[in-house]
Amino acid sequence: MTVHQPPAGARDLLPLDVTQKQWIERRLQDAFRRWGYHRIITSTLERLDTLMAGGAIDRRTVVQFQNNDDELLGLRPELTASIARAAVSRLSDSSFPQRLYYNANVFRRSGSSAYGRQQEFYQAGVELLGASGPVADAEVLLLLADSLNRLGVEDVQVVLGEAQLTRSLLEPFPEPSRTAIRAAIADLDYVAIATLELSPQLRDRALSLFNLRGTPDEVLQRLQAFQLPESATAALDNLTALLKILKATQPGFYEQIVLDLSLIETFNYYTGIVFEVVGHSHSDRQLLGKGGRYDDLLELYHPQRQACSGIGFSLNLEDLHHLLLGGDQLPERTPSSDWLVVPRSPEAQAAAFAFAAQLRQKEALIRVELCLDSPQEAQAVRESARRRRIAQIAWVAADGTQETELVNSSAEG
Repeated sequence: MTVHQPPAGARDLLPLDVTQKQWIERRLQDAFRRWGYHRIITSTLERLDTLMAGGAIDRRTVVQFQNNDDELLGLRPELTASIARAAVSRLSDSSFPQRLYYNANVFRRSGSSAYGRQQEFYQAGVELLGASGPVADAEVLLLLADSLNRLGVEDVQVVLGEAQLTRSLLEPFPEPSRTAIRAAIADLDYVAIATLELSPQLRDRALSLFNLRGTPDEVLQRLQAFQLPESATAALDNLTALLKILKATQPGFYEQIVLDLSLIETFNYYTGIVFEVVGHSHSDRQLLGKGGRYDDLLELYHPQRQACSGIGFSLNLEDLHHLLLGGDQLPERTPSSDWLVVPRSPEAQAAAFAFAAQLRQKEALIRVELCLDSPQEAQAVRESARRRRIAQIAWVAADGTQETELVNSSAEG
């Protein structure tokens, strides 16, 4: 019997876990709202065609179902596709640009070789729809910086690439080998490049693409050694303008940026900047989140195939939680109750419930517990309240009169 165990890949969050998770969520939500973003909630279950439309999702990672109409459905492995579908089908053209944020669970299958690995995750992120150019890109990256700052996350790197620019750098390669080179660059696989049938000149060019990583100034300088095709001009201009805005606006954040033009996904999801957020704790590196521009995605969901630009990022709450556990920002215990209401006798129980309800009606959140045990000695009740960090006790008589006393003057709310 395994009724006492969660399913493989699932996990439970106990009260302290939830308290810490909510602490993270509240601070992220505060940042998103202050930048004018509004929460969107989309369906956990999507048509499989919806999830696969952008070409960004490996079908093998989707938890799939079949409904009574033999239609294939899947649990969302990320939120961007769902938000794109909802935005173009439910929002009018006049409502753009749209600033949307989410806080939701996502699901990913681990594969047969990873039995028991976590399959449910929590993400928070934003999508800025209907806006393009370096100013829109800067807004999303600066919102990311603000979000991390509100969490107290300091030792991070933002690895920034430009998908269109990287694709342009690959144009001189013959089409049959271009996909393999793209995959090798994405995986930083030097050996794969060496085994490809390329001329010495093209092989040197492919290997040089691995060196386009460093500070923004360094990488932009190295780019001057490349003969860039015309298709790269607009992308390079946009990237340069973006970096100029970030440097002038948030020099501290700018110093955390690693420009990496080998950063490219193996699929055609992103059309402009692409970035990863990497956190450091001790000697450990954690991928905290990722994002980028996807200007071709929304038209896939539009009934008239109308183009609409988009950019966003998602943060992994489990990874943020793990990183923050090494510091002193997270709450170390669950909130304590403000009141313990104690009926003095069995006849006073109704009056105790009534007084507890009265306390709970106050506008500010007040946590009120009712003593459920038979009347005990007052000192035992006080000791129990002190152990559980309850701030005050109210002793209620059958006629509704109360006597209150302060137990813990420094109890946490």
